[in-house]
Amino acid sequence: MIYLKTEEEIELLRENNLLVSKTLAEVGRHIKPGVTTKQLDRIIEDFIRSHGATPAFLGYQGYPASACISINEQVVHGIPSDNIVIKEGDIVSVDVGTFMKGFVGDSAYTFAVGEVSAEARQLMEVTKEALYRGTAQAKAGNRIGDISAAVQDYAESFGYGVVRELEGHGLGRKMHEEPGVPNYGLRGRGPLLKEGMVICIEPMITMGTRAVVFERDGWTVRTRDRKPAAHYEFAVAIRKDGPDVLTDFSIIENSLG
Repeated sequence: MIYLKTEEEIELLRENNLLVSKTLAEVGRHIKPGVTTKQLDRIIEDFIRSHGATPAFLGYQGYPASACISINEQVVHGIPSDNIVIKEGDIVSVDVGTFMKGFVGDSAYTFAVGEVSAEARQLMEVTKEALYRGTAQAKAGNRIGDISAAVQDYAESFGYGVVRELEGHGLGRKMHEEPGVPNYGLRGRGPLLKEGMVICIEPMITMGTRAVVFERDGWTVRTRDRKPAAHYEFAVAIRKDGPDVLTDFSIIENSLG
């Protein structure tokens, strides 16, 4: 069942998602060579709790950390560890959730560590642009497939893979609500977008083939060919006159200079 939010509920979702953006900005300042992903996870948890929220990911279906931190060929759900050290040239996708005042925030951003390859930089830029193009279709009267096709068409025009096994989702009092929001599909298909819906759009794009492997830890998803992947995520409220983006990437990008 798709749950339509009131204006008051959308504002609570906005508050959560702005906190997620601020959290990503904070951790982004610490993503440097020599830092472990567990150190980053502690920074994220401390920041979220210091702002009156709790980490939505911690304990979710047994997940053992406050954030998903995925490096290079890891697409999503990388588990932070004291044994995983960030290196120069890595690309690091950080996915963060908050729970505050009965609602959830959820967003992801891919960071470059120092000087990354031109190929990795292009992958990041294309994935982010695919997110923007998908988001532009998120308005009342369109369908989920309009978002999906916009993401897929742009990413595949560069020869990139679009992951099929994972998708975006509705967002509200729970982190994963209906409808699902795939990153591939056909225009004019899928659930109708209505005012009051709130969804997460999150392209997961690979430099090589779209095939992925689910690792034995039960969480981490990586590319089968071990080529890099990028991941960006917006929370978006559906309006008649266009998307109302509850996430604010400018907070992250301004903090990175």
